[in-house]
Amino acid sequence: MNIAQLTSVSKLLNSAKSGVAMRNLMRGLFTENEIEELAQRIEIIKMIKKGVAHHKIALALGVGVATVTRGAREIKLGRFKNL
Repeated sequence: MNIAQLTSVSKLLNSAKSGVAMRNLMRGLFTENEIEELAQRIEIIKMIKKGVAHHKIALALGVGVATVTRGAREIKLGRFKNL
């Protein structure tokens, strides 16, 4: 994804003025599986921030340790300050 695409998606997501509008937008943009994957990634970030060991997160959520490690790397880059 290039910067123009990222900007376009960000603007669209920011255009939702309510929770209902955001849910409708997400249902239009993403499949149920994609929404589930997003929710799972959010849970990974929350668990990492709570100090849960990477291998325990992987086992609890049924994902690979590499997926959890990717989340940890994104946290270090400062991408989840509001989560």
